[in-house]
Amino acid sequence: MEFLDEKLEDYVNAHTSPESEILSDLNRQTHISVLQPRMLSGHLQGRTLSLFSKMIQPKRILEIGTYTGYSAICMAEGLKENGKLITIDVNYELEEMVKNYVETAGFSNQIEMKVGDAMDLIPKLDKNFDLVFIDADKSNYSNYYDLLIDDLPKGAFMIADNVLWSGKVIEPVKKNDIDTEALIIFNKKIQDDDRVENVLLPIRDGLMVIGKK
Repeated sequence: MEFLDEKLEDYVNAHTSPESEILSDLNRQTHISVLQPRMLSGHLQGRTLSLFSKMIQPKRILEIGTYTGYSAICMAEGLKENGKLITIDVNYELEEMVKNYVETAGFSNQIEMKVGDAMDLIPKLDKNFDLVFIDADKSNYSNYYDLLIDDLPKGAFMIADNVLWSGKVIEPVKKNDIDTEALIIFNKKIQDDDRVENVLLPIRDGLMVIGKK
């Protein structure tokens, strides 16, 4: 996942606004107590998501893949007054941790966590979202996109995480590597879709930023 020289990455982080004390604590606790802490958005990506959200000033945000709630809190920083962020995750074991940090961050009235399969939950939602962040099971990225893109309003943005997949997307796909193959298909789908404009940013493990025309 690390594409930059370590010293250059340190320089990038040193010239990026710091995360809040609450996010710093969540970052630390995730690494201490939760499996696969590399799934956390972290400082640089978190500040990127926060700044994108503040530029867009969304009224409604959908996040697919909550993990411990770090990215949800970051994006909620840019919500309009009385805005709403819905975040979906299949892992009920992290629900209490997420809700505790959301409350501590002051977003308990704006962030709603839904536990369940996103493929089942998304069709039941009002899809009038200004911003969507996809950071869940890679094999369903294309499916999530297809469920949402037609109903999103013009000018809405989608951001998909991990689209470089530690560089595997430019290597020969190994047998039964479903995730890498799915991400290659997703990236091509976005590039070929004339309903959107897009840019793939090499931030952390790759962010595909998609704007609906």
